[in-house]
Amino acid sequence: MSGTVEFERHDAQPVNSARLRRPLYAARRKIFPKRASGPFRTFKWLVMAVTLGIYYLTPWIRWDRGPHAPDQAVLVDIANRRFYFFFIEIWPQEFFLVAGLLVMAGLGLFLVTSTVGRAWCGYACPQTVWVDLFLVVERAIEGDRNARIRLDQGPWTARKLALRSAKHATWVAIAVATGGAWIFYFADAPTLLADFAAGKAAPVAYATVALLTATTYVFGGLMREQVCTYMCPWPRIQAAMLDEHSLTVTYNDWRGEPRSRHAKRAAAQGLETGDCVDCNACVVVCPMGIDIRDGQQLECITCALCIDACDGVMDRLGRERGLISYATLVDYNANMALATGNGAHPVRPSLVRDGAGRIADAVAHFRLKKLFRPRTFIYFGGWSLIGLLLVYGLLTRDRLEINVLRDRNPQYVVLSDGSIRNGYTVKLLNKIPEQRSVTVALAELPGATMSVVGLDHAEGDTVAVTLEPDRARSLKIYVRQARGHGDGQGRTQRLVFRVTDPASLDAAAYVTSFERPETNR
Repeated sequence: MSGTVEFERHDAQPVNSARLRRPLYAARRKIFPKRASGPFRTFKWLVMAVTLGIYYLTPWIRWDRGPHAPDQAVLVDIANRRFYFFFIEIWPQEFFLVAGLLVMAGLGLFLVTSTVGRAWCGYACPQTVWVDLFLVVERAIEGDRNARIRLDQGPWTARKLALRSAKHATWVAIAVATGGAWIFYFADAPTLLADFAAGKAAPVAYATVALLTATTYVFGGLMREQVCTYMCPWPRIQAAMLDEHSLTVTYNDWRGEPRSRHAKRAAAQGLETGDCVDCNACVVVCPMGIDIRDGQQLECITCALCIDACDGVMDRLGRERGLISYATLVDYNANMALATGNGAHPVRPSLVRDGAGRIADAVAHFRLKKLFRPRTFIYFGGWSLIGLLLVYGLLTRDRLEINVLRDRNPQYVVLSDGSIRNGYTVKLLNKIPEQRSVTVALAELPGATMSVVGLDHAEGDTVAVTLEPDRARSLKIYVRQARGHGDGQGRTQRLVFRVTDPASLDAAAYVTSFERPETNR
């Protein structure tokens, strides 16, 4: 059938070959990936649109937190040491929430890698996303693969100069937008944009944009696959997490070999051929410049574009899809054993087909249930547990806190009336964007009263304090224990500061010590 069906053959050689490794410091050979189409390419478009949309648009989303808090939905407020994420506000003391999210991200990557291989690299990695975006610009300006190769190999003309200038100018614009979007996460986006355009922004803003512009342009536009091959440590880490049950992009040579571009001629000679027609469609669409038919390779990011390309050729030939597919090593070995008679002879494609020429029932195929194995459940269980703990911590965290630091010098003062006085610095944290009045009280120290420096109040065991919205307030408090109280209870006594908001019933306490002489004089 391949002799009567029209399909494009490509004269291409892999830039990165698993069979012929070039010296480490060899000059880079450019890769001109051809535009692919199919379900995996569509999924990559979707992921790129979602991730880029989130990155560029998130700083512009507004979120009403009242008059005393910023209205930017996502904001890393370094000046005030706050992190805002929609309805969530994280203080420095609550950094465990951010740490927990990072641990969840790590476990999530372990989970994804152990099940579907390097899916992160192929679909959601920033390097992959921006390279895809830059390739869109390149194809739109210079054309698809063949046109770009001719342009690159041709002499410098006015047309070539104009096309290259337009391409690189667009890349730089994207890189500037990338750097600009990043700084908008650290300040009010509309205000910072106006200041940035007027030259009034902080020098660190311009330096950050310049740095990210340079890295985005160089990594995404010029280096591309070299970043993944030589700079990124993640491929090496992922390789250690893969096992024989992990899904990876695989060339199924048990049905593809021996490959032939002249199936009819081979059949006339009585030779058996596989489904691969050696069209090189999988090679020309690969952004990493490899030939998946050479087996698993470090450079492969499992973007699955070779699957789309090969499936398109199989459709035109009227053959089953899946010559290149996601497969596990267990299934591959089982099918290879079937096609080779357990290694007794080279691949015979007829052994994996039934009498009607269809793929035999004995051939192992991927089933979703194969992903549900102990390793998957362990990773998912750990990931879910951390997520539940973070939710619990978020829901039960204190919105009113108190911290106390006792004066060390002097540790105590004996007053003229025989009473004992200790000094404390009390820090009250109001973690809501609303003003509120709280009550600070003393507990568990008999005969104790307090006076607050700067507040006009009667000395007693309680005092009313006003807290500003989303702010901390420090108080200098002197606690006095009357003569005759606490005698015989030792030099150090227990003292509890309690702060309570009568309106919201929020409360917090801090246990400290009250120092006094061994005997009361």
